Amino acid sequence: MNSFTKMFLSETQQIAHDVSPYAIDDMAKVLAETKGRLFILGVGGSAANASHAVNDFRKICGIEAYAPTDNVAEFTARTNDHGWHSTFINWLICSHFSADDTILILSVNGGRKDVSSNIYEAVKYAKLIGAKILGIVGKIDGETARQADVCVIIPTVNPERITPHAEAWQSIILHLLCSHPLLCK
Repeated sequence: MNSFTKMFLSETQQIAHDVSPYAIDDMAKVLAETKGRLFILGVGGSAANASHAVNDFRKICGIEAYAPTDNVAEFTARTNDHGWHSTFINWLICSHFSADDTILILSVNGGRKDVSSNIYEAVKYAKLIGAKILGIVGKIDGETARQADVCVIIPTVNPERITPHAEAWQSIILHLLCSHPLLCK
């Protein structure tokens, strides 16, 4: 086994040891108590995870779930016409997002004004209207970590690999949630 592979797998084991099972269980409770819809927001690799999660939450858990990035025509039109920062918030407004709904943020940085500003704006909007905010993120300095009702922070075991570990662990945690006894139908 080459040394990089061994190191990467060792880092993965360390994350498995350090990630908070309590936060994941709390997230399952919030999802089980959600009266409205679940909107899963992510960009880049996290958008792919969001799309996959929508399928699993709908099919396995019976939760009405959506990912704005699944409609690339609308998403890019909103980007073109109103700017990147407004893509998620305007999509949520058009969807009549309410206090009964929940957003689940999948992000490496968690949404900052200068990076993933669309996530930053969506989190602020969800907080304003009183919707539940959940997150699975790779950094503690984003808006999601600051504002979420429950946020699972993927432990940083190697600063050079925050992105691959955060996005991989989003998938692991999402699959855990869809298998969780509180959510699995």
